[in-house]
Amino acid sequence: MKQKTLVLGVIGSDVHAVGNRILDYAFTHAGFKVINIGVLATQEEFINAAIETNADVLLVSSLYGHGEMDCRGLREKCQEKGIGDILMYVGGNLVVGKQDFESVKERFLAMGFNRVYPPGTMPEVPIKDLREDLGMSEE
Repeated sequence: MKQKTLVLGVIGSDVHAVGNRILDYAFTHAGFKVINIGVLATQEEFINAAIETNADVLLVSSLYGHGEMDCRGLREKCQEKGIGDILMYVGGNLVVGKQDFESVKERFLAMGFNRVYPPGTMPEVPIKDLREDLGMSEE
């Protein structure tokens, strides 16, 4: 089976790099090919990296609370560029202030994300979900 490619990055004006490196390490060691575009990434950088590498998934992280604003319209831009069916995961501190995670999750699902993770989610959770969503057998 072909190794699955993930584009990983921290979207918007967010410079939180530690979690990004941890996720890179975890996904790489789980057998995925990780294209890490780093911090301060734009929607266009995610999309261009996905197109250039024929990626299977966009993994968007945000810790500074403005993820909702930074992620709005991403699915539509993917559709415009011909990768509208790409899997999109998002996680972290996605909104400003204390908000009920279920309502946050619903907003991101409505934006076209396939999976939404709250702050503090351990990498094993999205790794399991990726394997399921990509039709991979457990290794």
